[in-house]
Amino acid sequence: MSETNWAGNVTYGASEVFRPRTVGEIRELVARSPRIRALGSRHSFSRVADAQNGALLSLQNLERVFILDRDAGTVTVDGGVRYGELAKQLHAEGLALHNLASLPHISIAGAVATSTHGSGDGNASLASAVVGLELMTASGELKWFRRGDADFPGAVVALGALGIVTKLTLAVEQTYTIAQTVYENLPFETALKNFDAIFSSAYSVSLFTDWRDFAQVWRKSRLLDAPETFFGATKAVGPRHPIPGANPESCTEQMGAFGPWHERLPHFKLEFTPSFGAELQTEYLVPREFAPDALRAVLALGERVAPLLLVSEIRSVASDDFWLSPFFQSPGVGIHFTFKPDWPKVKELLPEIEAALAPFQARPHWGKLS
Repeated sequence: MSETNWAGNVTYGASEVFRPRTVGEIRELVARSPRIRALGSRHSFSRVADAQNGALLSLQNLERVFILDRDAGTVTVDGGVRYGELAKQLHAEGLALHNLASLPHISIAGAVATSTHGSGDGNASLASAVVGLELMTASGELKWFRRGDADFPGAVVALGALGIVTKLTLAVEQTYTIAQTVYENLPFETALKNFDAIFSSAYSVSLFTDWRDFAQVWRKSRLLDAPETFFGATKAVGPRHPIPGANPESCTEQMGAFGPWHERLPHFKLEFTPSFGAELQTEYLVPREFAPDALRAVLALGERVAPLLLVSEIRSVASDDFWLSPFFQSPGVGIHFTFKPDWPKVKELLPEIEAALAPFQARPHWGKLS
């Protein structure tokens, strides 16, 4: 077997990949497999989803579940559904999730298990929407964990270690619209001096940098507030891709045009191949209070980072209560690197980045390289 993640940088060490359609099939596979791990949309760059000398169980063909409880303000879904697919169904019902990641292509169970996140001072990770989940344990038992249970905070962000997540119940809210505006050429020091004001200025804010200045600021707002200049940065005159020179056709609509939440909160459209394709990703999360100094520490490595870099993104994330989350009881800032697909050189560079970030209590994202 030669199965890989979507970027091709990880070849899984599992001997088999199963694609069950029903929970009953999952139970049979778990019962006969000495070692088995769940596989979502394969967007993890690390080996967090691998099962060396075991089997992988893909959730992609699992029968779809969509159960609304309007009184409770929840939706129950299967673990294999992708966020982009669920978002369309919710919007058609006049409902929404609190946030989305930059890619709508990722599976809900996988994103939740790894504490994947979007951006926004008031927006916790995608896992924070979970109010209940059902998983298949190694014994074949289906077990529900619900918010309020003593072990719930350890069951949600669990890296797939407790079992196969078959269903999740998520909190929903009324649908809303977002306008996305891109600004260009924000001076680095200006951004750091005004860090809190910049990230609190819209529902979701992302800064993209080449470690010289912030080439782009992506502001996603629920209000009509798109000034011509933003802390010295100017409005882009046309659509932009986060990676300089890349075709913005795959990106969600910009230019301040309001649209449904699920068509603005991700950076990329569901119908396009995720992101840039041939790339490596890593991300370090630091407590919010250390963010400006942590960014200055990475800036000092700019000459080492730039030759290997496609782009870096900076995002803010609210705190949550999950034991294995990098945002456990502390708001954080994600320092994300999208590198060219040169693993030997990236592997040599990562210890330097990690050493620079060590004084700031940096934690790696579970699904990224470190």
